[in-house]
Amino acid sequence: MKKMKKFLSLSVAAVLALSMTACGSKAGDTQNADATEKSSSNAKYTVGICQLVQHEALDAATKGFKDYLTEKLGDDVVFDEQNAQGDSATCATIVNSFVSKNEDLILANATAPLQSAAAATTDIPILGTSVTDYATALDISGWSGTTGRNISGTSDLAPLSEQAAMLNELFPDAKNVGLLYCSAEANSQYQIDVIKEELEKLNYTCTAYSFVDSNDIASVVQSAVNDNDVLYVPTDNTAASNTEVINNIAGEAGIPIIAGEAGICKGCGVATLSISYYDLGYQTGKMAYEILVNGADPSTMEVEFAPAVTKQYNPDICEKLGITVPDDYEALDMSE
Repeated sequence: MKKMKKFLSLSVAAVLALSMTACGSKAGDTQNADATEKSSSNAKYTVGICQLVQHEALDAATKGFKDYLTEKLGDDVVFDEQNAQGDSATCATIVNSFVSKNEDLILANATAPLQSAAAATTDIPILGTSVTDYATALDISGWSGTTGRNISGTSDLAPLSEQAAMLNELFPDAKNVGLLYCSAEANSQYQIDVIKEELEKLNYTCTAYSFVDSNDIASVVQSAVNDNDVLYVPTDNTAASNTEVINNIAGEAGIPIIAGEAGICKGCGVATLSISYYDLGYQTGKMAYEILVNGADPSTMEVEFAPAVTKQYNPDICEKLGITVPDDYEALDMSE
Protein backbone atom coordinates (compact mmCIF):
# COMPACT_ATOMS: atom_id res chain seq x y z
CA MET A 1 0.00 0.00 0.00
CA LYS A 2 2.85 2.37 0.85
CA LYS A 3 4.43 1.59 -2.50
CA MET A 4 1.14 2.37 -4.27
CA LYS A 5 0.81 5.72 -2.45
CA LYS A 6 4.39 6.60 -3.30
CA PHE A 7 3.76 5.72 -6.94
CA LEU A 8 0.61 7.85 -7.07
CA SER A 9 2.42 10.78 -5.40
CA LEU A 10 5.26 10.62 -7.88
CA SER A 11 2.81 10.42 -10.79
CA VAL A 12 0.87 13.47 -9.60
CA ALA A 13 4.11 15.38 -9.07
CA ALA A 14 5.25 14.54 -12.57
CA VAL A 15 1.95 15.69 -14.09
CA LEU A 16 2.06 18.93 -12.11
CA ALA A 17 5.66 19.56 -13.18
CA LEU A 18 4.75 19.06 -16.83
CA SER A 19 1.71 21.33 -16.48
CA MET A 20 3.76 24.09 -14.90
CA THR A 21 6.34 23.81 -17.69
CA ALA A 22 3.68 24.08 -20.38
CA CYS A 23 1.94 27.03 -18.74
CA GLY A 24 5.18 28.86 -17.94
CA SER A 25 6.72 28.64 -21.41
CA LYS A 26 6.62 31.75 -23.55
CA ALA A 27 8.48 33.35 -26.43
CA GLY A 28 11.89 34.61 -25.37
CA ASP A 29 12.00 32.45 -22.21
CA THR A 30 15.63 31.92 -21.21
CA GLN A 31 15.17 28.30 -20.17
CA ASN A 32 16.28 25.75 -22.74
CA ALA A 33 14.34 22.56 -23.34
CA ASP A 34 17.34 20.59 -22.06
CA ALA A 35 16.48 21.75 -18.55
CA THR A 36 13.19 19.82 -18.55
CA GLU A 37 15.08 16.56 -19.03
CA LYS A 38 16.33 16.75 -15.47
CA SER A 39 13.06 15.68 -13.84
CA SER A 40 12.73 12.48 -15.87
CA SER A 41 16.39 11.56 -16.32
CA ASN A 42 18.43 9.04 -14.38
CA ALA A 43 21.61 10.89 -15.31
CA LYS A 44 24.46 10.91 -12.81
CA TYR A 45 25.33 14.55 -13.49
CA THR A 46 23.37 17.73 -14.12
CA VAL A 47 25.31 20.70 -15.44
CA GLY A 48 23.86 24.21 -15.37
CA ILE A 49 24.91 26.42 -18.29
CA CYS A 50 24.45 30.18 -18.09
CA GLN A 51 25.28 31.91 -21.38
CA LEU A 52 25.25 35.70 -21.39
CA VAL A 53 23.78 36.28 -24.83
CA GLN A 54 23.24 34.49 -28.11
CA HIS A 55 25.96 35.17 -30.66
CA GLU A 56 28.34 33.09 -32.75
CA ALA A 57 31.33 32.89 -30.39
CA LEU A 58 29.40 32.04 -27.21
CA ASP A 59 27.13 29.60 -29.05
CA ALA A 60 30.20 27.76 -30.36
CA ALA A 61 31.77 27.57 -26.89
CA THR A 62 28.60 26.12 -25.39
CA LYS A 63 28.35 23.57 -28.19
CA GLY A 64 31.96 22.47 -27.79
CA PHE A 65 31.48 22.06 -24.03
CA LYS A 66 28.33 19.98 -24.42
CA ASP A 67 29.81 17.89 -27.23
CA TYR A 68 32.79 16.77 -25.17
CA LEU A 69 30.76 15.83 -22.11
CA THR A 70 28.15 14.06 -24.22
CA GLU A 71 30.86 12.10 -26.05
CA LYS A 72 32.35 10.98 -22.73
CA LEU A 73 29.24 10.55 -20.59
CA GLY A 74 26.35 9.99 -22.98
CA ASP A 75 23.06 9.80 -21.08
CA ASP A 76 24.86 10.16 -17.77
CA VAL A 77 24.87 13.95 -18.17
CA VAL A 78 22.03 16.41 -18.76
CA PHE A 79 22.28 20.15 -19.29
CA ASP A 80 20.17 22.86 -17.70
CA GLU A 81 20.98 25.44 -20.40
CA GLN A 82 19.75 29.01 -20.09
CA ASN A 83 20.48 32.29 -21.85
CA ALA A 84 20.45 35.63 -20.03
CA GLN A 85 19.69 37.65 -23.19
CA GLY A 86 22.54 40.04 -22.39
CA ASP A 87 21.22 41.03 -18.96
CA SER A 88 23.52 40.77 -15.92
CA ALA A 89 20.60 40.67 -13.47
CA THR A 90 19.17 37.70 -15.34
CA CYS A 91 22.55 35.96 -15.01
CA ALA A 92 22.19 36.20 -11.24
CA THR A 93 18.67 34.79 -11.35
CA ILE A 94 19.78 31.88 -13.52
CA VAL A 95 22.80 30.86 -11.44
CA ASN A 96 20.85 31.19 -8.21
CA SER A 97 18.36 28.71 -9.64
CA PHE A 98 21.25 26.34 -10.37
CA VAL A 99 22.40 26.66 -6.76
CA SER A 100 18.91 26.02 -5.39
CA LYS A 101 18.72 22.86 -7.51
CA ASN A 102 22.20 21.84 -6.33
CA GLU A 103 23.54 21.29 -9.83
CA ASP A 104 26.74 19.24 -10.01
CA LEU A 105 28.66 21.91 -11.95
CA ILE A 106 28.02 25.36 -13.43
CA LEU A 107 29.38 26.54 -16.78
CA ALA A 108 29.54 30.33 -16.92
CA ASN A 109 29.82 31.37 -20.56
CA ALA A 110 31.20 34.96 -20.51
CA THR A 111 32.26 37.32 -17.75
CA ALA A 112 28.89 38.39 -16.31
CA PRO A 113 27.71 34.80 -15.73
CA LEU A 114 31.08 34.01 -14.12
CA GLN A 115 30.78 36.94 -11.73
CA SER A 116 27.19 35.99 -10.86
CA ALA A 117 28.13 32.35 -10.27
CA ALA A 118 31.07 33.38 -8.08
CA ALA A 119 28.72 35.46 -5.95
CA ALA A 120 26.10 32.70 -5.76
CA THR A 121 28.13 29.74 -4.49
CA THR A 122 31.46 28.79 -2.99
CA ASP A 123 30.59 25.08 -3.01
CA ILE A 124 29.42 24.03 -6.49
CA PRO A 125 32.30 23.78 -8.99
CA ILE A 126 32.25 26.62 -11.54
CA LEU A 127 33.99 26.67 -14.91
CA GLY A 128 34.16 29.79 -17.02
CA THR A 129 34.63 30.00 -20.75
CA SER A 130 34.79 32.95 -23.17
CA VAL A 131 36.26 34.93 -20.26
CA THR A 132 39.24 37.09 -21.12
CA ASP A 133 40.96 37.71 -17.78
CA TYR A 134 39.95 35.90 -14.59
CA ALA A 135 41.93 38.17 -12.30
CA THR A 136 39.99 41.18 -13.57
CA ALA A 137 36.63 39.41 -13.63
CA LEU A 138 37.00 38.07 -10.07
CA ASP A 139 39.01 40.96 -8.63
CA ILE A 140 41.98 38.76 -7.74
CA SER A 141 45.29 40.45 -6.98
CA GLY A 142 48.61 38.65 -7.33
CA TRP A 143 47.32 36.34 -10.06
CA SER A 144 49.13 32.98 -10.13
CA GLY A 145 47.10 31.12 -12.74
CA THR A 146 44.58 29.59 -10.32
CA THR A 147 41.70 31.18 -8.43
CA GLY A 148 42.18 29.39 -5.11
CA ARG A 149 38.44 28.78 -4.85
CA ASN A 150 35.72 26.72 -6.57
CA ILE A 151 36.39 28.30 -9.98
CA SER A 152 38.56 27.58 -13.01
CA GLY A 153 37.98 27.56 -16.76
CA THR A 154 39.32 28.76 -20.08
CA SER A 155 40.28 32.18 -21.41
CA ASP A 156 39.52 33.50 -24.88
CA LEU A 157 42.37 36.02 -24.81
CA ALA A 158 44.38 36.12 -28.01
CA PRO A 159 47.76 37.79 -27.33
CA LEU A 160 47.08 41.53 -27.35
CA SER A 161 50.64 42.37 -28.35
CA GLU A 162 50.14 40.26 -31.48
CA GLN A 163 46.82 41.99 -32.20
CA ALA A 164 48.60 45.34 -32.00
CA ALA A 165 51.29 44.01 -34.34
CA MET A 166 48.56 42.92 -36.78
CA LEU A 167 47.10 46.43 -36.84
CA ASN A 168 50.56 47.81 -37.47
CA GLU A 169 51.21 45.28 -40.23
CA LEU A 170 48.03 46.22 -42.10
CA PHE A 171 47.96 49.96 -41.34
CA PRO A 172 51.52 51.18 -40.77
CA ASP A 173 50.72 54.72 -41.98
CA ALA A 174 47.71 55.24 -39.72
CA LYS A 175 48.10 57.82 -36.95
CA ASN A 176 44.96 57.67 -34.81
CA VAL A 177 43.32 54.49 -33.49
CA GLY A 178 39.90 54.47 -31.85
CA LEU A 179 39.35 51.79 -29.20
CA LEU A 180 35.67 50.86 -29.16
CA TYR A 181 34.18 48.84 -26.29
CA CYS A 182 31.35 48.39 -23.77
CA SER A 183 32.16 49.98 -20.40
CA ALA A 184 29.86 47.51 -18.63
CA GLU A 185 32.14 44.59 -19.51
CA ALA A 186 35.15 44.37 -17.20
CA ASN A 187 37.17 42.20 -19.56
CA SER A 188 36.66 44.64 -22.41
CA GLN A 189 38.14 47.39 -20.27
CA TYR A 190 41.10 45.13 -19.50
CA GLN A 191 41.76 44.50 -23.20
CA ILE A 192 41.52 48.19 -24.04
CA ASP A 193 43.98 49.12 -21.30
CA VAL A 194 46.52 46.55 -22.49
CA ILE A 195 46.25 47.10 -26.23
CA LYS A 196 46.37 50.87 -25.80
CA GLU A 197 49.77 50.46 -24.18
CA GLU A 198 50.91 48.09 -26.94
CA LEU A 199 49.75 50.41 -29.73
CA GLU A 200 51.36 53.44 -28.13
CA LYS A 201 54.66 51.54 -28.20
CA LEU A 202 54.15 51.49 -31.98
CA ASN A 203 53.64 55.29 -32.00
CA TYR A 204 49.88 55.33 -32.54
CA THR A 205 47.70 57.90 -30.82
CA CYS A 206 44.88 55.98 -29.14
CA THR A 207 41.53 57.20 -27.85
CA ALA A 208 39.00 55.00 -26.05
CA TYR A 209 35.31 55.23 -26.96
CA SER A 210 32.95 53.41 -24.59
CA PHE A 211 29.25 52.71 -24.90
CA VAL A 212 27.02 51.55 -22.05
CA ASP A 213 24.76 49.25 -24.06
CA SER A 214 23.18 48.86 -27.49
CA ASN A 215 21.17 52.07 -27.06
CA ASP A 216 24.14 54.42 -27.40
CA ILE A 217 26.44 52.36 -29.59
CA ALA A 218 25.58 54.16 -32.85
CA SER A 219 26.44 57.63 -31.54
CA VAL A 220 29.69 56.39 -30.00
CA VAL A 221 30.77 54.63 -33.20
CA GLN A 222 30.02 57.79 -35.17
CA SER A 223 32.27 59.81 -32.88
CA ALA A 224 35.03 57.23 -33.23
CA VAL A 225 34.97 57.13 -37.04
CA ASN A 226 34.99 60.93 -37.23
CA ASP A 227 38.33 61.21 -35.44
CA ASN A 228 40.33 58.07 -36.31
CA ASP A 229 42.04 56.24 -39.15
CA VAL A 230 41.44 52.72 -37.77
CA LEU A 231 39.21 51.23 -35.05
CA TYR A 232 39.92 48.33 -32.72
CA VAL A 233 37.09 46.28 -31.13
CA PRO A 234 38.06 43.68 -28.47
CA THR A 235 36.22 40.48 -27.59
CA ASP A 236 33.11 42.30 -26.39
CA ASN A 237 29.67 40.71 -26.15
CA THR A 238 27.72 43.92 -26.70
CA ALA A 239 29.76 44.75 -29.79
CA ALA A 240 29.34 41.18 -31.04
CA SER A 241 25.57 41.55 -30.83
CA ASN A 242 25.64 44.88 -32.72
CA THR A 243 28.11 44.35 -35.56
CA GLU A 244 25.57 45.42 -38.18
CA VAL A 245 25.19 48.82 -36.51
CA ILE A 246 28.97 49.22 -36.26
CA ASN A 247 29.54 48.15 -39.86
CA ASN A 248 26.87 50.44 -41.26
CA ILE A 249 28.65 53.45 -39.79
CA ALA A 250 32.32 52.48 -40.09
CA GLY A 251 31.90 50.88 -43.51
CA GLU A 252 30.13 53.91 -44.92
CA ALA A 253 32.94 56.13 -43.63
CA GLY A 254 35.62 53.80 -45.03
CA ILE A 255 37.19 53.19 -41.62
CA PRO A 256 38.68 49.69 -41.16
CA ILE A 257 38.27 47.71 -37.95
CA ILE A 258 40.61 45.18 -36.35
CA ALA A 259 38.49 42.80 -34.30
CA GLY A 260 39.29 40.74 -31.21
CA GLU A 261 37.52 37.61 -32.46
CA ALA A 262 36.15 36.03 -35.62
CA GLY A 263 32.43 36.63 -35.01
CA ILE A 264 32.93 40.39 -34.69
CA CYS A 265 35.28 40.36 -37.68
CA LYS A 266 32.65 38.68 -39.86
CA GLY A 267 30.18 41.39 -38.96
CA CYS A 268 32.28 44.53 -39.17
CA GLY A 269 36.01 43.86 -39.23
CA VAL A 270 38.76 43.54 -41.81
CA ALA A 271 41.00 41.17 -39.85
CA THR A 272 41.39 39.36 -36.54
CA LEU A 273 43.80 37.21 -34.61
CA SER A 274 41.28 34.52 -33.90
CA ILE A 275 40.74 31.47 -31.74
CA SER A 276 38.21 28.66 -32.17
CA TYR A 277 35.47 29.14 -29.58
CA TYR A 278 34.22 25.63 -30.27
CA ASP A 279 37.67 24.27 -29.36
CA LEU A 280 37.71 26.51 -26.29
CA GLY A 281 34.38 25.10 -25.12
CA TYR A 282 35.54 21.57 -25.90
CA GLN A 283 38.63 22.18 -23.79
CA THR A 284 36.40 23.40 -20.96
CA GLY A 285 34.38 20.21 -21.29
CA LYS A 286 37.54 18.22 -20.63
CA MET A 287 38.06 20.19 -17.43
CA ALA A 288 34.45 19.53 -16.42
CA TYR A 289 34.94 15.79 -16.94
CA GLU A 290 37.97 15.82 -14.67
CA ILE A 291 35.95 17.55 -11.96
CA LEU A 292 32.78 15.46 -12.27
CA VAL A 293 34.29 12.01 -12.81
CA ASN A 294 37.79 12.15 -11.39
CA GLY A 295 37.21 14.57 -8.53
CA ALA A 296 39.61 17.28 -9.69
CA ASP A 297 39.65 20.41 -7.51
CA PRO A 298 38.88 23.58 -9.51
CA SER A 299 40.71 25.71 -6.94
CA THR A 300 44.01 24.17 -8.04
CA MET A 301 43.25 23.83 -11.77
CA GLU A 302 45.07 26.44 -13.83
CA VAL A 303 43.00 28.57 -16.18
CA GLU A 304 43.69 27.30 -19.68
CA PHE A 305 44.02 29.16 -22.97
CA ALA A 306 43.16 28.41 -26.58
CA PRO A 307 45.79 26.10 -28.08
CA ALA A 308 46.32 28.19 -31.22
CA VAL A 309 45.57 31.55 -32.82
CA THR A 310 45.07 32.24 -36.52
CA LYS A 311 45.35 35.37 -38.66
CA GLN A 312 42.04 35.72 -40.49
CA TYR A 313 40.44 38.36 -42.70
CA ASN A 314 36.99 39.31 -43.95
CA PRO A 315 37.19 39.08 -47.76
CA ASP A 316 33.99 41.09 -48.33
CA ILE A 317 34.94 44.13 -46.25
CA CYS A 318 38.57 44.03 -47.39
CA GLU A 319 37.44 44.14 -51.01
CA LYS A 320 35.02 46.97 -50.30
CA LEU A 321 37.74 49.04 -48.60
CA GLY A 322 40.47 48.09 -51.08
CA ILE A 323 42.63 46.33 -48.48
CA THR A 324 45.06 43.56 -49.50
CA VAL A 325 46.25 41.28 -46.71
CA PRO A 326 49.49 39.24 -46.61
CA ASP A 327 49.51 35.63 -47.79
CA ASP A 328 49.59 34.16 -44.28
CA TYR A 329 46.04 35.36 -43.52
CA GLU A 330 43.15 32.92 -43.91
CA ALA A 331 39.82 34.05 -45.32
CA LEU A 332 36.92 33.78 -42.92
CA ASP A 333 34.10 31.50 -44.03
CA MET A 334 31.35 34.07 -44.53
CA SER A 335 28.70 31.42 -45.21
CA GLU A 336 28.63 30.22 -41.60
